[in-house]
Amino acid sequence: MATSDEIKSLGQYMLSVSKDEGMEGLDAVIEAIARGSVRVQKTVESAALGRWLGSTGKTNVHGEDVQTLDEIGSRVFEEELLVSGRIRALGSEEVETAIEQAGSSRGNFVVMMDPIDGSSNIDVAISIGSIFGIWRHSGKYDEDVLQPGNQLVAASYTIYGSSTVMVVATKNHVSSFTLDPGNDTFWLTNRDLKLPTDGAYYSVNEGYFNRWSRNMQDAVTTLRDSLSLRYVGSLVADFHRNLLKGGVFLYPSDDRSPSGKLRLMYEANPLSFIIEQAGGSSSTGKTRMMDVIPDSLHQRTPMIIGNSDLVDGIVSVLNC
Repeated sequence: MATSDEIKSLGQYMLSVSKDEGMEGLDAVIEAIARGSVRVQKTVESAALGRWLGSTGKTNVHGEDVQTLDEIGSRVFEEELLVSGRIRALGSEEVETAIEQAGSSRGNFVVMMDPIDGSSNIDVAISIGSIFGIWRHSGKYDEDVLQPGNQLVAASYTIYGSSTVMVVATKNHVSSFTLDPGNDTFWLTNRDLKLPTDGAYYSVNEGYFNRWSRNMQDAVTTLRDSLSLRYVGSLVADFHRNLLKGGVFLYPSDDRSPSGKLRLMYEANPLSFIIEQAGGSSSTGKTRMMDVIPDSLHQRTPMIIGNSDLVDGIVSVLNC
């Protein structure tokens, strides 16, 4: 917890970080995400009253039902990020192709986002979130939108739960900010987060147990002997708990999704960057997540993420 003399707003914090790390304009990108998060939080808070629950009747590029809040969240963050003037390309789970801002002379960043993570939980008032990966503009559009995770310069997520919390990671630093709904400002509440040495939890949908490989079944059976199962079914919520308390989250491939289910560019890579800055690791089960070379914007992947000893133990079982 930040002490009273360290408490500062997200804007103050990011202005300092952008200068210290030589990333002009990163503060504007993060503040755009914060503004969008405030708007989404207000929408989530009154979703039932505003009749914003349920499906739009449309399907997205993945063939999934688009929830009303998915559509609202995508539009909100697109508006806020593009108006920042710092975005060269913007990709989203809800949009088939990335938006290119070729005429933006100050656009030096590329953002990939999952505007509303956990949308299947919206109707039952379970915590949901938003995830963002931030890369530098590389010079060419095709190269911009398919950069590997090891080229990330920052990542962030917001969780809309009992409080609204925004976590921001840059190189070697992970800090969290809590929204004051009285003035719509995020304030620094945890500086330089690090994973606890001992993981307490494992998070996986054991309802899929019979779909997994025998080795994955063995790995999860071993986790049961030493850790407590905690699974919300909202990626950001499960990840955030394990970041603070220690543990491992798994979404393995199975016989129905042999390539995995999570999206590499705007779910797996951003959270992998955050966990590595906090002292943990992330793997596909075969290789370091952030070393995967992407071949498509909506590429899927298995993911094992959390305390390094737990991740390494699972990977060793998978490959024995």
